[in-house]
Amino acid sequence: MRFSDWATRVLFIFLMLTALMVALFAGNATKLQSNTTSNTAISNPEIIGWSQYPQAQLQAAKNQTGESQKQSKSPASPVKKNKVYGRYRTTEAFTKYIPRYEVASVDPSNYGERYSKDIHGVTLKNQAIIVLHETGYSASSAINFFQTPHEDENVQASYHTLIKLDGTVLYLVPPQKRAFGAANSVFDGIEGTETVQTNPNLPPSVNNFAYHVSLETPPDGQGNNYQKFHSGYTEAQYNSLAWLIAQSQVPDDRITTHQEVDRSGQKIDPVSFDFDKFLSLLHSFRQLSPVYRANK
Repeated sequence: MRFSDWATRVLFIFLMLTALMVALFAGNATKLQSNTTSNTAISNPEIIGWSQYPQAQLQAAKNQTGESQKQSKSPASPVKKNKVYGRYRTTEAFTKYIPRYEVASVDPSNYGERYSKDIHGVTLKNQAIIVLHETGYSASSAINFFQTPHEDENVQASYHTLIKLDGTVLYLVPPQKRAFGAANSVFDGIEGTETVQTNPNLPPSVNNFAYHVSLETPPDGQGNNYQKFHSGYTEAQYNSLAWLIAQSQVPDDRITTHQEVDRSGQKIDPVSFDFDKFLSLLHSFRQLSPVYRANK
Protein backbone atom coordinates (compact mmCIF):
# COMPACT_ATOMS: atom_id res chain seq x y z
CA MET A 1 0.00 0.00 0.00
CA ARG A 2 1.31 3.39 -0.93
CA PHE A 3 1.93 5.89 1.87
CA SER A 4 -0.58 8.35 0.39
CA ASP A 5 -3.35 5.69 0.46
CA TRP A 6 -2.49 4.71 4.03
CA ALA A 7 -2.48 8.35 5.17
CA THR A 8 -5.84 8.93 3.49
CA ARG A 9 -7.40 5.97 5.32
CA VAL A 10 -5.97 7.08 8.68
CA LEU A 11 -7.31 10.61 8.13
CA PHE A 12 -10.74 9.20 7.17
CA ILE A 13 -10.88 7.04 10.32
CA PHE A 14 -9.81 10.00 12.45
CA LEU A 15 -12.55 12.20 10.97
CA MET A 16 -15.13 9.44 11.55
CA LEU A 17 -14.13 9.10 15.21
CA THR A 18 -14.17 12.87 15.66
CA ALA A 19 -17.67 13.11 14.16
CA LEU A 20 -18.87 10.29 16.43
CA MET A 21 -17.49 12.00 19.53
CA VAL A 22 -19.11 15.29 18.56
CA ALA A 23 -22.45 13.53 18.03
CA LEU A 24 -22.25 11.78 21.40
CA PHE A 25 -21.37 15.03 23.16
CA ALA A 26 -24.23 16.86 21.49
CA GLY A 27 -26.65 14.09 22.42
CA ASN A 28 -25.61 14.16 26.06
CA ALA A 29 -25.90 17.94 26.15
CA THR A 30 -29.40 17.79 24.68
CA LYS A 31 -30.41 15.11 27.17
CA LEU A 32 -29.03 17.15 30.04
CA GLN A 33 -30.87 20.25 28.85
CA SER A 34 -34.07 18.23 28.46
CA ASN A 35 -33.75 16.84 31.99
CA THR A 36 -33.08 20.28 33.39
CA THR A 37 -36.14 21.68 31.64
CA SER A 38 -38.46 18.89 32.83
CA ASN A 39 -37.21 19.16 36.39
CA THR A 40 -38.44 22.74 36.65
CA ALA A 41 -41.92 21.28 36.94
CA ILE A 42 -41.03 19.14 39.95
CA SER A 43 -41.79 20.14 43.52
CA ASN A 44 -40.68 23.55 44.71
CA PRO A 45 -41.23 23.94 48.47
CA GLU A 46 -40.80 27.71 48.26
CA ILE A 47 -43.98 28.11 46.27
CA ILE A 48 -46.48 26.22 48.39
CA GLY A 49 -44.88 26.62 51.81
CA TRP A 50 -44.74 23.21 53.43
CA SER A 51 -44.34 24.75 56.87
CA GLN A 52 -48.14 24.89 56.75
CA TYR A 53 -48.32 21.12 57.03
CA PRO A 54 -48.25 18.92 60.14
CA GLN A 55 -44.64 18.42 61.05
CA ALA A 56 -43.56 14.81 60.58
CA GLN A 57 -39.82 15.22 60.25
CA LEU A 58 -39.17 11.71 61.49
CA GLN A 59 -41.31 10.23 58.72
CA ALA A 60 -39.45 12.21 56.05
CA ALA A 61 -36.08 11.26 57.48
CA LYS A 62 -36.94 7.56 57.67
CA ASN A 63 -38.20 7.51 54.07
CA GLN A 64 -34.99 9.12 52.85
CA THR A 65 -32.78 6.59 54.64
CA GLY A 66 -34.92 3.58 53.81
CA GLU A 67 -35.62 2.85 57.45
CA SER A 68 -39.35 3.52 57.32
CA GLN A 69 -40.12 -0.18 56.93
CA LYS A 70 -39.40 -0.57 60.63
CA GLN A 71 -42.41 0.71 62.56
CA SER A 72 -41.68 2.80 65.61
CA LYS A 73 -43.80 2.23 68.70
CA SER A 74 -42.59 5.11 70.82
CA PRO A 75 -45.35 6.51 73.06
CA ALA A 76 -44.96 10.02 71.70
CA SER A 77 -44.88 11.51 68.23
CA PRO A 78 -41.90 13.63 67.09
CA VAL A 79 -43.14 17.19 67.60
CA LYS A 80 -41.93 20.25 69.45
CA LYS A 81 -44.14 21.59 72.21
CA ASN A 82 -45.73 25.03 72.19
CA LYS A 83 -44.08 26.05 68.96
CA VAL A 84 -45.05 29.66 68.19
CA TYR A 85 -44.97 30.69 64.55
CA GLY A 86 -47.28 32.01 61.88
CA ARG A 87 -51.03 32.16 62.35
CA TYR A 88 -51.40 29.55 65.10
CA ARG A 89 -49.61 28.31 68.17
CA THR A 90 -50.26 25.10 70.08
CA THR A 91 -51.76 25.20 73.58
CA GLU A 92 -51.11 23.55 76.92
CA ALA A 93 -53.84 21.03 76.12
CA PHE A 94 -51.87 20.06 73.03
CA THR A 95 -48.73 19.34 75.06
CA LYS A 96 -50.68 17.12 77.46
CA TYR A 97 -52.15 14.91 74.76
CA ILE A 98 -49.55 12.34 73.66
CA PRO A 99 -50.80 9.85 71.07
CA ARG A 100 -48.89 6.78 70.00
CA TYR A 101 -47.41 6.88 66.52
CA GLU A 102 -46.06 4.50 63.91
CA VAL A 103 -44.30 4.92 60.58
CA ALA A 104 -44.97 2.70 57.57
CA SER A 105 -43.43 2.71 54.11
CA VAL A 106 -45.50 3.31 50.96
CA ASP A 107 -44.55 1.94 47.56
CA PRO A 108 -43.13 4.78 45.39
CA SER A 109 -45.73 4.06 42.69
CA ASN A 110 -48.44 5.29 45.07
CA TYR A 111 -47.15 8.82 45.65
CA GLY A 112 -45.08 11.42 43.80
CA GLU A 113 -43.56 14.87 43.77
CA ARG A 114 -45.46 18.10 44.24
CA TYR A 115 -45.24 20.31 41.16
CA SER A 116 -44.44 24.00 40.89
CA LYS A 117 -46.11 24.24 37.45
CA ASP A 118 -49.14 22.61 35.87
CA ILE A 119 -49.22 20.86 32.47
CA HIS A 120 -49.64 24.25 30.76
CA GLY A 121 -46.54 25.70 32.40
CA VAL A 122 -48.52 27.96 34.75
CA THR A 123 -46.75 28.57 38.07
CA LEU A 124 -48.75 27.16 40.99
CA LYS A 125 -49.28 29.20 44.13
CA ASN A 126 -52.09 27.32 45.87
CA GLN A 127 -52.09 27.49 49.64
CA ALA A 128 -52.30 24.21 51.48
CA ILE A 129 -55.57 22.44 52.25
CA ILE A 130 -56.24 19.40 54.45
CA VAL A 131 -58.58 16.71 53.13
CA LEU A 132 -60.20 14.29 55.58
CA HIS A 133 -60.98 10.70 54.53
CA GLU A 134 -61.88 7.32 55.95
CA THR A 135 -60.31 4.02 54.96
CA GLY A 136 -63.49 2.05 54.14
CA TYR A 137 -61.71 -1.06 55.40
CA SER A 138 -59.29 -1.78 58.24
CA ALA A 139 -56.10 0.21 58.69
CA SER A 140 -54.00 -2.88 57.92
CA SER A 141 -55.90 -3.38 54.65
CA ALA A 142 -55.18 0.21 53.61
CA ILE A 143 -51.50 -0.16 54.47
CA ASN A 144 -51.23 -3.38 52.45
CA PHE A 145 -52.74 -1.62 49.45
CA PHE A 146 -50.37 1.35 49.71
CA GLN A 147 -47.36 -0.97 50.00
CA THR A 148 -48.36 -2.87 46.83
CA PRO A 149 -46.87 -1.53 43.55
CA HIS A 150 -49.50 -0.27 41.11
CA GLU A 151 -48.59 0.50 37.50
CA ASP A 152 -52.13 1.64 36.62
CA GLU A 153 -52.34 5.36 37.39
CA ASN A 154 -56.08 5.03 37.97
CA VAL A 155 -55.44 2.61 40.85
CA GLN A 156 -52.55 4.34 42.63
CA ALA A 157 -53.59 5.77 46.00
CA SER A 158 -52.23 6.87 49.37
CA TYR A 159 -52.71 9.19 52.36
CA HIS A 160 -50.11 11.24 54.16
CA THR A 161 -51.36 10.07 57.55
CA LEU A 162 -53.83 7.50 58.86
CA ILE A 163 -55.38 7.49 62.35
CA LYS A 164 -56.28 4.09 63.75
CA LEU A 165 -59.31 3.27 65.91
CA ASP A 166 -57.16 3.45 69.07
CA GLY A 167 -55.89 6.93 68.10
CA THR A 168 -52.47 5.80 66.89
CA VAL A 169 -51.09 8.27 64.34
CA LEU A 170 -49.62 6.38 61.39
CA TYR A 171 -47.28 8.45 59.20
CA LEU A 172 -47.26 7.19 55.60
CA VAL A 173 -46.18 9.75 52.99
CA PRO A 174 -43.92 12.70 53.94
CA PRO A 175 -45.74 16.08 53.86
CA GLN A 176 -43.53 17.46 51.10
CA LYS A 177 -44.60 14.65 48.76
CA ARG A 178 -47.86 14.42 46.80
CA ALA A 179 -50.10 11.67 48.14
CA PHE A 180 -52.72 10.32 45.72
CA GLY A 181 -55.72 10.82 48.00
CA ALA A 182 -58.23 12.34 45.59
CA ALA A 183 -58.67 11.74 41.87
CA ASN A 184 -61.11 14.02 40.02
CA SER A 185 -61.40 16.78 42.62
CA VAL A 186 -61.84 20.53 43.16
CA PHE A 187 -61.63 22.74 46.25
CA ASP A 188 -64.17 25.56 46.45
CA GLY A 189 -62.61 28.09 48.81
CA ILE A 190 -63.22 31.72 49.68
CA GLU A 191 -60.86 32.71 46.87
CA GLY A 192 -62.71 30.63 44.28
CA THR A 193 -62.29 27.25 42.64
CA GLU A 194 -58.90 25.54 42.97
CA THR A 195 -57.61 22.44 41.22
CA VAL A 196 -54.42 21.45 39.42
CA GLN A 197 -53.77 19.18 36.46
CA THR A 198 -50.28 17.64 36.49
CA ASN A 199 -50.98 14.65 34.25
CA PRO A 200 -52.55 15.13 30.78
CA ASN A 201 -54.04 11.63 30.97
CA LEU A 202 -55.87 12.22 34.26
CA PRO A 203 -58.46 14.79 35.39
CA PRO A 204 -57.30 17.72 37.56
CA SER A 205 -57.22 17.22 41.31
CA VAL A 206 -56.36 18.87 44.62
CA ASN A 207 -53.50 16.46 45.34
CA ASN A 208 -50.78 18.93 44.48
CA PHE A 209 -51.69 21.24 47.36
CA ALA A 210 -53.46 18.82 49.71
CA TYR A 211 -52.43 17.02 52.88
CA HIS A 212 -54.53 13.84 53.10
CA VAL A 213 -55.53 12.42 56.50
CA SER A 214 -57.71 9.33 56.87
CA LEU A 215 -59.61 7.85 59.79
CA GLU A 216 -59.86 4.08 60.12
CA THR A 217 -63.47 3.07 59.49
CA PRO A 218 -65.22 1.40 62.47
CA PRO A 219 -65.96 -2.33 62.06
CA ASP A 220 -69.68 -1.83 61.35
CA GLY A 221 -68.86 0.40 58.39
CA GLN A 222 -66.05 -1.56 56.78
CA GLY A 223 -66.42 -3.13 53.35
CA ASN A 224 -69.10 -0.80 51.95
CA ASN A 225 -67.80 2.38 50.33
CA TYR A 226 -71.35 3.57 49.65
CA GLN A 227 -72.67 3.21 53.21
CA LYS A 228 -74.00 6.59 54.30
CA PHE A 229 -73.96 5.98 58.06
CA HIS A 230 -72.04 3.97 60.63
CA SER A 231 -71.29 4.13 64.36
CA GLY A 232 -68.75 6.92 63.89
CA TYR A 233 -65.18 7.42 65.04
CA THR A 234 -63.65 6.92 68.46
CA GLU A 235 -62.81 9.66 70.94
CA ALA A 236 -59.17 8.75 70.50
CA GLN A 237 -59.43 9.29 66.74
CA TYR A 238 -60.99 12.73 67.12
CA ASN A 239 -58.36 13.77 69.63
CA SER A 240 -55.45 12.49 67.54
CA LEU A 241 -56.84 14.12 64.40
CA ALA A 242 -57.18 17.48 66.14
CA TRP A 243 -53.72 17.06 67.69
CA LEU A 244 -52.18 16.31 64.29
CA ILE A 245 -53.78 19.24 62.47
CA ALA A 246 -53.08 21.62 65.35
CA GLN A 247 -49.44 21.42 64.29
CA SER A 248 -50.25 22.93 60.90
CA GLN A 249 -50.81 26.51 59.84
CA VAL A 250 -53.77 25.55 57.64
CA PRO A 251 -56.81 27.68 58.60
CA ASP A 252 -60.19 26.19 59.45
CA ASP A 253 -61.72 27.25 56.14
CA ARG A 254 -59.16 25.20 54.21
CA ILE A 255 -59.90 21.96 56.05
CA THR A 256 -62.34 19.91 54.00
CA THR A 257 -63.51 16.37 53.27
CA HIS A 258 -63.11 13.90 50.43
CA GLN A 259 -66.84 14.16 49.77
CA GLU A 260 -66.65 17.95 49.40
CA VAL A 261 -63.74 17.97 46.92
CA ASP A 262 -64.78 14.90 44.89
CA ARG A 263 -66.16 15.52 41.41
CA SER A 264 -66.70 11.88 40.44
CA GLY A 265 -69.91 11.74 42.46
CA GLN A 266 -68.77 8.52 44.14
CA LYS A 267 -66.94 9.58 47.31
CA ILE A 268 -68.94 10.25 50.49
CA ASP A 269 -66.25 9.94 53.15
CA PRO A 270 -65.68 10.49 55.97
CA VAL A 271 -69.13 9.10 56.79
CA SER A 272 -70.78 10.16 60.08
CA PHE A 273 -68.01 12.67 60.77
CA ASP A 274 -68.83 15.27 63.46
CA PHE A 275 -67.15 18.42 62.13
CA ASP A 276 -68.30 20.59 65.06
CA LYS A 277 -66.77 18.16 67.55
CA PHE A 278 -63.54 18.06 65.57
CA LEU A 279 -63.29 21.88 65.34
CA SER A 280 -63.95 22.24 69.06
CA LEU A 281 -61.05 19.91 69.81
CA LEU A 282 -58.85 21.61 67.22
CA HIS A 283 -59.45 25.00 68.83
CA SER A 284 -58.51 23.55 72.21
CA PHE A 285 -55.18 22.35 70.77
CA ARG A 286 -54.27 25.51 68.86
CA GLN A 287 -55.14 29.22 68.94
CA LEU A 288 -54.31 32.33 67.01
CA SER A 289 -50.90 33.60 68.04
CA PRO A 290 -50.81 37.04 69.73
CA VAL A 291 -48.42 38.30 67.05
CA TYR A 292 -50.77 37.26 64.24
CA ARG A 293 -53.78 38.68 66.05
CA ALA A 294 -52.00 42.01 66.64
CA ASN A 295 -51.05 42.31 62.98
CA LYS A 296 -54.50 41.56 61.59
